[in-house]
Amino acid sequence: MSDSTSNIISTILSGLGTTVYATVGGIALTIALSFIAGLAMLSRSRTVRFISRIYVEGFRGTSEVVQLFWIFFVLPALVGFKLVPLFAGIIVLGLNHGAYGAEIVRGAVQSVPRAQREGALALSFSPAQRMFRVILPQAVVEMLPSFNNLFIQLMKSTALLYFISAGEITEKGELLRPVYGSQLVLIYGVELVCYLLIALVITFGMRLLERVLARRLGREVPKRQSAWARAGANA
Repeated sequence: MSDSTSNIISTILSGLGTTVYATVGGIALTIALSFIAGLAMLSRSRTVRFISRIYVEGFRGTSEVVQLFWIFFVLPALVGFKLVPLFAGIIVLGLNHGAYGAEIVRGAVQSVPRAQREGALALSFSPAQRMFRVILPQAVVEMLPSFNNLFIQLMKSTALLYFISAGEITEKGELLRPVYGSQLVLIYGVELVCYLLIALVITFGMRLLERVLARRLGREVPKRQSAWARAGANA
């Protein structure tokens, strides 16, 4: 391996930790906001539903890059306090994807069969008991495939942190480009592999969690066929 190749790989990998931290932090915040806003949209209070809807539509309907600039550049000008780039990125990733996740939670909760709700009501469960002991355990299993896609999208959005110099993979690659302009294939190839590996880890973890939760509910997890297998079956 030549010195230039070794330097390119090591430099890009030095940003891998920041990308992983941003992904994990963003996922944690996304989960929290998804459930808070998603359940709030099902509240009996019109005010609570209105506030949660404003949050969801506001962050889904505006650019993630502009949101990042607001948090990192505009907010410090207003309050006089500047956030660390990585922390600012995690906040934006969580707020933005939490808005999408809220709709996943809302839809999954509403998809629980009416008979399950009526059964819990017949057992004299309180509203909280019905939600947390009957409805949510079933709804969470339905949410997982959609959350898997959402988390992968969040991971790819960490590349936007390049705009605020957070030191993640994309920024490291762009810093190399002026020096190693003749090796762009290697630079962007290493970046692609890094993102792909993180995505595969997320997918593996989510599918494992889906199997575990489905078994606890006594459900059979459907086997996912590959695209090639489906194509052959439809031929």
